[in-house]
Amino acid sequence: MKVLYAIQGTGNGHVSRAIEVLPVIRKYADVDVFLSGDNSNLELPFPVKYRSKGFSFVYDNYGSISRAATCLKFEPLRLWREIRDLPVKGYDLVINDFEFISAWSARYHNIPCISFSHQAALLSDLVPRPAVSGLAGKIVLSQYAPAPYAIGLHFHSYDDFIFTPVVRKEIRMLQPESKGHFTVYLPAVGDRQMLHVLHQLPEMRWEVFSRTATHPYVQKNVTIRPAQNDAFLRSLEMCNGLLTGAGFESPAEAMYLGKKLFVIPIRGQYEQQCNAAALKKMGVLVADRFSEDLVPALLKWAQSTSVVRVHYPDITERIVEQMLFDQQPYFLPALGVG
Repeated sequence: MKVLYAIQGTGNGHVSRAIEVLPVIRKYADVDVFLSGDNSNLELPFPVKYRSKGFSFVYDNYGSISRAATCLKFEPLRLWREIRDLPVKGYDLVINDFEFISAWSARYHNIPCISFSHQAALLSDLVPRPAVSGLAGKIVLSQYAPAPYAIGLHFHSYDDFIFTPVVRKEIRMLQPESKGHFTVYLPAVGDRQMLHVLHQLPEMRWEVFSRTATHPYVQKNVTIRPAQNDAFLRSLEMCNGLLTGAGFESPAEAMYLGKKLFVIPIRGQYEQQCNAAALKKMGVLVADRFSEDLVPALLKWAQSTSVVRVHYPDITERIVEQMLFDQQPYFLPALGVG
C-alpha cells in the first residue's frame, strides 16, 4: 500500500502527532509526506516529499483571529493549482491531518482519504459544544479538509470513532516536578499585552513562550522565550501550571503530566471554543479573554491545589491498524461530505 500523509504545519500539534504516528504506519505501508505551512517549531525527523504554503488563519495580538489579515493571505488561484496538481493519483490512500490542499485534491481526483485529526472528532454531535451555536465554525470544520471517513482524537472517547490523544514520547518520558514557575503559551497574544497583565502578579514567576521573540529576555517576574520545543518541554516539566490557549495537544499534555491548567480560547476559532467547553466540563479553568480583568482569577488559580488528572495510554498502534485494515466500527461518514 502506498500512502500520502498530509500534515497541517501551522502548529506544533499536527507535526508532533505525525512524528509519533508515521513510524507505525511505515511498518505496513510505503509513506510519503506532504507538509502544508511552516509555522511549527518542531524539527521533522523524516523527509518531506511535497511542501506548500497552505492556507491558515492569521492572529492579532489580543487573542483573536484577524479576519482582514487572513483574507489578505488567501490565494485562491494558487490553492486551486496545487489542489489540481498534487499527484495524489499515485497513492492508494491519503491520510489527512486537517490539511486543506490534499483533502480537496483527493476529492477532486477520487482517491480514498481518511480525516485523522482532532478536528475530525468535532464532526460528532456527541462532543461538548459552546453555548453559542457557531454555525460558521461548523461549516469550516466540515469543509476545510473534507474526507469520506474520519478518525478523531479528543480529551475523551466521546464517540465510536474518537480516540484519546496521541501523547508524544517526549512527554511520556518527562519526570514532572513543581519548581515554582508557571508556563505560558498563548500564540494569539502579543508580548506587550502579556507583560502588561503578568507584571500585575509580581509574586508569581512566569515563563512565556512567544511566537515573535527571537531571543530570551527577562522583565521583572516574566521571562520571555522563543517558542522552541526543547525549552518548552523543560519549562512544562518543572512548572506549577500551564496557562495556554484552548488548543488540543498542549492541554492534553499538561493534564497527562498532572499539571494545573488554565485555558483561554482564541476568539473567533470555533474549534477552540469546543475544546474550552470540553475542558470546562472536566473541571479545567476557562476564561474568555486575556486581559487585566483576569488577574484575580490567575492569582486564585495559582494558589489552588486542584488538578484535573487523566490517563492516556499509548494506543498509536491500535489507531493505525484501524486506519489501514479495519474500517468498522471506527470509520463513520464525516459530516458535510457529499
